[in-house]
Amino acid sequence: MSTTSLPPRLPVPAHAARLRETLLAADFTADGLLDLLGAPAYAALARSETVPALRATRGDSPLETLVRLFLLQQGVGHESAAAALPLDEALTDGWVVREDGTVSATVDIRPYGGPDGEDWFIVSDLGCAVGGAGGIGKKDEGVVLGVGGASTTLAGITVRTPVSSALDLGTGSGIQALHAAQHATLVTATDLNPRALDFTRLTLALSGAREAELLTGSLFEPVDGDTYDLIVSNPPFVISPGARLTYRDGGMGGDDLCRTLVQQAGDRLNDGGYAQFLANWQHVEGEEWQDRLRSWVPAGCDAWIVQREVQDITQYAELWLRDSGDHRGDPDAYGEAYGRWLDEFEARKTRAVGFGWITIRRNEAVASGAVEPSIVVEEWPHPVEQPLGATVLAHFERQDYLRTHDDAALLADRFTLATEVVQEQVGLPGAEDPEHVVLRQNRGMRRATRVDHVGAGFAGVCDGTLSAGRILDAIGQLMGEDPVILRDRTPQAIRLLVEEGFLLPVGDGDGA
Repeated sequence: MSTTSLPPRLPVPAHAARLRETLLAADFTADGLLDLLGAPAYAALARSETVPALRATRGDSPLETLVRLFLLQQGVGHESAAAALPLDEALTDGWVVREDGTVSATVDIRPYGGPDGEDWFIVSDLGCAVGGAGGIGKKDEGVVLGVGGASTTLAGITVRTPVSSALDLGTGSGIQALHAAQHATLVTATDLNPRALDFTRLTLALSGAREAELLTGSLFEPVDGDTYDLIVSNPPFVISPGARLTYRDGGMGGDDLCRTLVQQAGDRLNDGGYAQFLANWQHVEGEEWQDRLRSWVPAGCDAWIVQREVQDITQYAELWLRDSGDHRGDPDAYGEAYGRWLDEFEARKTRAVGFGWITIRRNEAVASGAVEPSIVVEEWPHPVEQPLGATVLAHFERQDYLRTHDDAALLADRFTLATEVVQEQVGLPGAEDPEHVVLRQNRGMRRATRVDHVGAGFAGVCDGTLSAGRILDAIGQLMGEDPVILRDRTPQAIRLLVEEGFLLPVGDGDGA
């Protein structure tokens, strides 16, 4: 079956529970695949190279049959299929088809490990599991992709507190809805592509998750005036000269789709609710990209926006032309398509495109004017440690703390040093004193910040026992410095260490 042709019909989940039991019994799981294929073949499959996986599945065990059938999209013999599947039910429900004694899959079923060791399955179009057997390649407009790096990134940064309601906007194959179903009482999933909702239904059923409310439509149109505690979206954020592919091209000019999504999300959140997105944004000539993104933040909301990568317009155009397979066709047609992308960027005075994460939080104290909004826009291209949901939650909690504590309150409070923070001393070999001291996190965002000797000493003795003021008094006495001057100049450094997560407040009031 061609990887670019859509099946005449999608499976129905009538016997999904039985199929799930069969897949698990055969160890058709993320761990089972690694054990069967071995690390090299497993890694090669993620690069769209199938030969090692084919060589590793030359036997006739149920697991090898399932891998060839659903991951490698190879036809298998009737007897092998019957030994690996409840074949009659799979045929009736449409998971597989039989022709001339050969059984073939109609969809890609990919094992996916949940955050707490759950065995889940993501269902998508054949050849469209990102990094899977078919690669990205050229796709039809209504195609539904499987799990990719963007999907797992969004799942990793999402705040995972128990909530009453969650919205997965632009659900695709349903991975975000699947995650949300673990901690939200009610999950709503929407998509402009009706086939995507069918795939989400299959993903949830085959993963043993609760059903979600599935609605067809663009942006927030399908949910009318409903509000949510959590909104997540991996939208079709690609900035392209035309909406050719539903799964990636938003259909609005420039970065208007991402901007509209963020701006409209504020009114769809309950107080304290989070909306989290992946997005692309333009770097426009004569305009600071940080200011552009600050203007997106809706009234009544705090925000944390992280730019993870920047590509110049040629890199960006080439990336997505390869994604759609244009580079494999007629060279003249490719050149014309490339030119259209550059024309679009030139018309919009776009010099580069940024990619990153956007998190907004509805805050009624901000909406009422009681406090100023916290809007942090930063560039952080360095490695991080996923999952980061708890890190995102802690960021906003620290912003709340800092807004309500002036310098005097900071000095009266007590702090502890965050776990897995190390100190590095930088200087010439053999020098008596280091040129500077760096505190570095080994978890979460893995930040590093330079501090002076007072800051390093202060952080090192913060164990929640003494107030910041008393610690500074002791440091001043040891170093022969005026404690009044230390108390005057140090709160700014303490504030930075708290803001970046190096120091954690443990309570107001002076320590004994």
